Amino acid sequence: MRMSRYFLPVLKETPSEAQIVSHRYMLRAGMIKQSSAGIYSWLPLGYKVLKKIENIVHEEQARAGHLPMLMPTIQSADLWRESGRYEAFGDEMLRIKDRHDRDMLFTPTAEELITDIFRSHVNSYKDLPLTMYQIQWKFRDEVRPRFGVMRGREFYMKDGYNFDLTKEDALHAYNRHLVSYLRTYERMGLQAIPMRADSGAMGGDNTHEFLVLADTGESEVFYDSAVTDLTFGDREIDYDNVEQCAGVMEEFTTKYARTDETHDEALFNAIPEARRKTARGIEVGQIFYFGTKYSEAMKATVQGPDGKPVPLHMGSHGIGVSRLLGAIIEASHDDKGIIWPEGVTPFHCGIVNLKQGDEEADGACEALYKSLTTSGLEPLYDDRNERAGGKFATMDLIGLPWRITVGPRGLKNGVVELTSRRTGESEELSPEDAVKKVAAIYAEH
Repeated sequence: MRMSRYFLPVLKETPSEAQIVSHRYMLRAGMIKQSSAGIYSWLPLGYKVLKKIENIVHEEQARAGHLPMLMPTIQSADLWRESGRYEAFGDEMLRIKDRHDRDMLFTPTAEELITDIFRSHVNSYKDLPLTMYQIQWKFRDEVRPRFGVMRGREFYMKDGYNFDLTKEDALHAYNRHLVSYLRTYERMGLQAIPMRADSGAMGGDNTHEFLVLADTGESEVFYDSAVTDLTFGDREIDYDNVEQCAGVMEEFTTKYARTDETHDEALFNAIPEARRKTARGIEVGQIFYFGTKYSEAMKATVQGPDGKPVPLHMGSHGIGVSRLLGAIIEASHDDKGIIWPEGVTPFHCGIVNLKQGDEEADGACEALYKSLTTSGLEPLYDDRNERAGGKFATMDLIGLPWRITVGPRGLKNGVVELTSRRTGESEELSPEDAVKKVAAIYAEH
């Protein structure tokens, strides 16, 4: 992509309504534009990152053996009355009527709808286990939407649902989701700590939230600092192996880490004082096991091995795909702008031409652009006839991890400048070596 052909409405001033870093930078970098309170249009740069995050989620769900599907955003109220949640959910649910005066709602979550799909088509225990998920828009009518995409009313979310014959099977699905989520977040350059949380409107006894530590987090969290030393890394896990998945669950949830709703002062005080930490956290996902709560209410049963009907054990598992953009920026930025991790960057590398119109510089940039593209990378070439300072400021603001700077002076010596956005360090390399180095970096992602 060439900057002269791209839609990137960069703002020089910070909008007054933006209170936190991610909201400020997403508006200034031309990633989103507010449509109404808590509802945003996703402009090309923001949408590109959103799809990168979505693709990682899909890949890790597929790795865990979960099946993608898509359910409607508008649901019938009758299903929610059947489960008992239509009135209980509260004012966050957007309730509407169609032209025939039927009660409908804009989905905040889809336990009822997926249970109805399941009970219509699955009759035998032999068809279990089954886990299906979707990535779809949701709506919750927040009383005070704020912080941009971090607490919006309309949001993009991965919601998955497991159906199992027994509690033991369902808890394996719970553990399996925890493993897949750890992999997902680490691929995005995040450390998301699983913390015991409150189940809220979902119900059930087993639930963990995944929180990214950040000063602007909406939740107060209490944790043993040893949890921040844990990484999943590149280990291989057999998702069908009950012991392996349970081992990861134990490894990542045994040390104390809780949100304020489930905080236990006595347990917290048992941790060595030097390791007792309090902070703010941004929730980026949550997993639930709620047993037969929905299957009993909605009569979702299968014929068990003894021929008798058995209510299904269920769980649901969510990742805030759109919210993750804000969380990543909160965790990875400086006073110049965003610093995208390589796994989610909208473009792999920026090319800055210091002297647009100079035949040699133009030719070198075109050759770099072609070479990077041939290597399977997506460069963003700033080919505008703008001053160098403005080009650098834009690249810093939008946060591409790597920048190649091309100018007549360097070309006389056969070199270009490769700069890391994260460290600010630069090195002079031949154009060929610069492309090779960038390609090698991304080969790991």
